[in-house]
Amino acid sequence: MHPFFREFELRIRGSLLPFLLAPILTCTLAFPAPAQTCGADGVVAQVLGSGGPELQDKRASSSYLVWQNGRPRVLVDAGGGSALRFGESGAQMSQLDVILFTHFHVDHSADFPALIKSSWFEDRKRPLPIYGPPGNDFMPSTTEFVADFFGAQRGAYRYLSELLAPGEEGSYKMEPHNVAAAQQPIVVFRSGDLSALAVRVVHGAVPALAWRVEVGAKAIVFSGDTNGDGEGLVRLAAKADLFIAHNAVPEGAVGLERRLHMPPSVIGQIAAGAGVRSLVLSHRMLRTLGKEDQTQSEIREHYSGPLQFANDLDCFPLK
Repeated sequence: MHPFFREFELRIRGSLLPFLLAPILTCTLAFPAPAQTCGADGVVAQVLGSGGPELQDKRASSSYLVWQNGRPRVLVDAGGGSALRFGESGAQMSQLDVILFTHFHVDHSADFPALIKSSWFEDRKRPLPIYGPPGNDFMPSTTEFVADFFGAQRGAYRYLSELLAPGEEGSYKMEPHNVAAAQQPIVVFRSGDLSALAVRVVHGAVPALAWRVEVGAKAIVFSGDTNGDGEGLVRLAAKADLFIAHNAVPEGAVGLERRLHMPPSVIGQIAAGAGVRSLVLSHRMLRTLGKEDQTQSEIREHYSGPLQFANDLDCFPLK
């Protein structure tokens, strides 16, 4: 073959190569990611959603799992994107003992119906307790929230209302409960070596709770969204093995932001006052991303223990 034509053929092949490979690469990338489990031993807290309500940060909104010996036992919140992360974690809805809600802002509760729909296809043989705050004129109570989705008369997804109807002993039904907590921790749920305690926290006008999950001798505390006012969260977090606090606003936040959320200095004060063994920062909104050095510096003025910033699907074993 003449050198000119051979060079032309090679150039044509090179220009077509990306087009020939594109379908192969597309098919390869289309396969779902493997499950990212937290191991089969001990108690582990997994962050399903480390972000806030913004979509631009490419993080799922607030949601957490508590694992024990490879089994997911507790789900805390179910913000947007967390249902996908739940599946990626390897967890199954049929394995959960309880769902806990801190409050019902969208970025903490939007994926709840998707998770319940998934559970409908699983072979769950027992009730699913669901605990969260009471309501007010501004927000629904936990029982109202669940009924608004699945109630037989006016629920948005009333075709699944059988999951709320009274059932036979040992059957799968949702059991929503309103938790009227105050500043002193109360035991809300107990099953074997698993307990969940709650206190009321201040999140503007929104009824909100912080949760402490105890599995055997280990304790994990979830601040939820709060401005940090009052002594309830310090009491709840006392001597906890892990404190997952929400880093939604930077230091110096004012106005509505500050009335809703605690800045890093307050997180540090609460962690130090409670004597927590380890601190993880989650609910990392766009206004705090990129300010990790400043956040850590403010916290270190008060708290000197281990400190980590959470990302989606991170696992934190309790040692």
